[in-house]
Amino acid sequence: MSILLKLIAMSVLIYMFIPFVITRIWGVGVAVQGRTSRQIALTFDDGPDPLYTPKLLDLLKQKGIKATFFVLGSKAERYPELIKRMYLEGHQIGIHNHTHLPNWFMSPRHIRDRHVHRTARIIEAITGERPTFYRPPWGILNIGDLFTLRKTYRIVLWSAMGRDWGKEQKSKPLKERIINRLEPGAIIVLHDSGDTFGAMTDAPGRMIASLEEVLEDARIQGYACVRTDELLQQDGARSELSDGLKVG
Repeated sequence: MSILLKLIAMSVLIYMFIPFVITRIWGVGVAVQGRTSRQIALTFDDGPDPLYTPKLLDLLKQKGIKATFFVLGSKAERYPELIKRMYLEGHQIGIHNHTHLPNWFMSPRHIRDRHVHRTARIIEAITGERPTFYRPPWGILNIGDLFTLRKTYRIVLWSAMGRDWGKEQKSKPLKERIINRLEPGAIIVLHDSGDTFGAMTDAPGRMIASLEEVLEDARIQGYACVRTDELLQQDGARSELSDGLKVG
C-alpha cells in the first residue's frame, strides 16, 4: 500500500471509526442511559411529519406522557405549528441536523454552523427557547463533533432501539422488541417520520399503533415516561463524561 493510501486509511479511521467505537460501543462522551429508578425516556427522530406527528402527539396527550423529539431543522421550518404544539404540550425538542445527512461526510464546522446551530435558531424562533440536546442522524459522529459540539450541546444517543422504520418483522413484533429492552433509565429511540433513506413511508403508523400497547405494558411494570432532560438530571447518567472527553 502506498503512503498516500495509508494516510487516507488512517484519516478515515480517525475521523469516522474511532468516534463510532468511542460513542456507540463504549458510550463515552455521549449520554445513552440514565440511572434512575423506574423511569424511561421515549425519543422520536426525523420529524415533524404532517401526517404522523399529530397522531403521535394525540396519543401522548391522551396518556399524559412527555417525550423528546429530535427534529430536523428543514422540517421545523416547513411545519412550525407542529414544533409549537410540541413545545406547548410540554415535550422536549432536540436537534437532529437541518437535513438527515450523516456527519461522517461533512466537516465539523459545517455540521456545527449549517446544521446544529442553524436548527437551534429555527426552533428558538418558533418556541422562544433554544434547544441544547443533540442527536446526530443514525447516531453517527465524527471525531471533531466530540470536541466542538459538546461545548454547547448535550449529545444523546440511546440504549434501546425499536427498529421501527422498516417492514414489520414476523419473528418479533415492535411491541416485543421494545418491552424486552425496558430497564430503569432506558432511552428508547423511535421515528415519527418515514421519509428518510431506508425507511418505509408508512412505518410511523405501525409504530404509533404498537406504542399504545407498549405504554400500557410499561405502566403495568411500574415505569414512568419522562423527557430526556428530566431523565438525565439524575446524578450518574451513564456513559457521559462531565469534565472533558477522555479517549486514552
